[in-house]
Amino acid sequence: QVQLVNSGGGLVQAGGSLALSCAASGRTFTMAVLAWVRQAPGKEREFVAALKWSDSRPYYADSVTGRFTISRDNAKDTVYLQMNNLKPEDTAVYYCAAAKYYSSIYYHEYDYWGQGTQVTVSS
Repeated sequence: QVQLVNSGGGLVQAGGSLALSCAASGRTFTMAVLAWVRQAPGKEREFVAALKWSDSRPYYADSVTGRFTISRDNAKDTVYLQMNNLKPEDTAVYYCAAAKYYSSIYYHEYDYWGQGTQVTVSS
């Protein structure tokens, strides 16, 4: 099993920045992909970004490309999401998620989830 713990989040004005982190523990050697997924009130969960564990290659949703950056700290099994130029539309609960298979980059199916953290962007 893998445990994921979200941290970060908060309230920020439009145009501001915020950083999220996700610490993984347990059987982390089984992870192929670690991703960020968000869910706004009344909306379905939306893919934000993902990182292939083997080579740290990043993938981004079109809505965040150029504004968000996903990265990792191998020594601590931690993944980060740096969010710049935030917009009110980015307001959501942000979850980190891990998958056993690389195909999750395309199909967005995950095996483990963090608890989520609220990000609120005011206009």
